[in-house]
Amino acid sequence: MNSINAKPPIIWLNVWVFAITFAIAAIGVPVYAYVYGIDSSLWWAMIGTACFAGISITAGYHRLWSHKAYKAHPIVRFLFAIGGAVALQNSVLHWASDHRVHHTHVDDNDKDPYSAKRGFWYSHIGWMLREYQASRYSDYNNVKDLQDDPIVMWQHKHYLLLTLLTNFGWPLLFGWLVGDILGGLLVVGVLRLVLNHHTTFFINSLAHIWGSQPYTDKNTARDNGVLAFLTFGEGYHNYHHIFSADYRNGIRWYQFDPTKWLIRGLSYIGLTRDLKRTSGYQIERAKLTMQLTRVSRKAKSAPQVLIDSAHEHYQQMATCLREYYQTRKKLLDAKAKQLKEQVHFEGLQERIDELKENLEEQQRHWQSLLSEIKRYA
Repeated sequence: MNSINAKPPIIWLNVWVFAITFAIAAIGVPVYAYVYGIDSSLWWAMIGTACFAGISITAGYHRLWSHKAYKAHPIVRFLFAIGGAVALQNSVLHWASDHRVHHTHVDDNDKDPYSAKRGFWYSHIGWMLREYQASRYSDYNNVKDLQDDPIVMWQHKHYLLLTLLTNFGWPLLFGWLVGDILGGLLVVGVLRLVLNHHTTFFINSLAHIWGSQPYTDKNTARDNGVLAFLTFGEGYHNYHHIFSADYRNGIRWYQFDPTKWLIRGLSYIGLTRDLKRTSGYQIERAKLTMQLTRVSRKAKSAPQVLIDSAHEHYQQMATCLREYYQTRKKLLDAKAKQLKEQVHFEGLQERIDELKENLEEQQRHWQSLLSEIKRYA
C-alpha cells in the first residue's frame, strides 16, 4: 500500500476520460443546444438511459453483488450487468471488490480505496486519477463468490466491448433514429455519462461529509435526503454503513429509495427473492445508543444524577424494545403460518399494544430527560 503522502503514477486514461467528457458536457452541449437546438426526444432518452445505468449500479453493483442483500433472477442480473456497462464504472467484479474493501476499512487512509478522511476531492474522483492501490486491479480474493456467477464473469471478460457498444453505439443509434446523430452522442452519450458519474461519486464524497448521523458516528457516513433523491436512494448512507446487508437504504415509507421499491416490486413477480431486512429492534437500539452517546459527550457538566438516570432509562427502553419486537415477530409468524387459534392471536396483540403504549411513554420521558441534560452542554 502507498502511504498517504506518496504520489503514485497518474492514470492518464482516467484523467483524459473524466476531463474530456466533463468539458464536452459543460461547454460542448450548451453550445450545440444554442446553435442547433436539441430535440426533446434526446432529453427523454438521456433521462431514461441515466436511470437505467444508475439503478443498475445501486440495485445491481451495490445491493445485489457487493452486499448480497437479496437474490435475483438471471434476467435481472443480465440487465444490471448491461446497465453497469452503460454507467462506465468498471466491471461488477472490480466495483464490488473495491466497495467491499471500503466497507471493511472505511475511513482508513491507507486501505479504504476512497477514504473520505483524505478530503472531498480524493474521495470524489482523485482516488481514480492516480495508481494508489495497484493491487486492486488483480486481487479479487474478496469477491470469490461473484466469480461463480457466470453473468458477472461474462461482463468482466467483455467489459470493454460492452462499454463501447452502450456508450457509443446506443447514443449514435438513437441519434440516427431521430435524425441528430451528433446530438445523440453529446446528450445521450456524454452528458448522461457525466451525470451518472458524478451523482454516484457523491456517495463516496458528499455522503461522508454532509448530513446527519442518527445510527452511528464510528465512521464518516451521513444520511442525506437530497443525495438520496440524486442517487436512487443511496443517500441514506449512515444507515447503510451500519446495516449494509439490508436491501433498503431508506427504511421509512416516505424516504425516497426507488432502488428499494424496485427490488421489492420485482419480488412480487418472482424476479427477486430472499430480501434481507434489519430487525426493527436493531435499528431502534442503534438510534437509542447514538442519542445517549451524543448527549453524554456534549453535556459533561450535567449533574451525575441526570447522567445515571439517562443510563438507567436507556437500559429500560432497550429491554422494552426487545420485548416489543420479539412479541410482534411472534404474532407475524403465527399469522404467516395461518394458525387459527384466535385467542392466541388476541393475547399477542394485547401484549403488543401494552408494550407499544409503555414504549411510547418511555420515549416521551427519554426525550424530556435528554432535553434536560442538553441544558448543560
